[in-house]
Amino acid sequence: MVIAIDFDGTCVTHAFPNVGKEIGAVDVIKALVNKGHKIILFTMRDLEYLTPAVAWFEKNDIPLYGINDNPGAKWSTSRKVYADMYIDDMALGIPLKMDYNKSNRPFVDWTGVESLLKKKGIL
Repeated sequence: MVIAIDFDGTCVTHAFPNVGKEIGAVDVIKALVNKGHKIILFTMRDLEYLTPAVAWFEKNDIPLYGINDNPGAKWSTSRKVYADMYIDDMALGIPLKMDYNKSNRPFVDWTGVESLLKKKGIL
């Protein structure tokens, strides 16, 4: 599968323009890659703000298939990034959690995401 993953509030806590705190995304995303899934960084960050997000994936040894683009979807000129699945803190149904020690905004609960991925046979 091609999986588009948001960054702020999804891979890390909200701290834009900085990179937020770790929230447990690395192990789950690595497990997806190890199962053969392709990861697209799908973020509103651009220009100089995109570089730290890409660096986070590099630092965590997570290869990216695309950055705000699906290189395999050349059949459309739409700006929407095509993926089989989207993981985003703003997506309806995505498990969120609140931890005021990390952030004053909710962020993705990766334990819940991992559970959903296993139930669907994706992990």
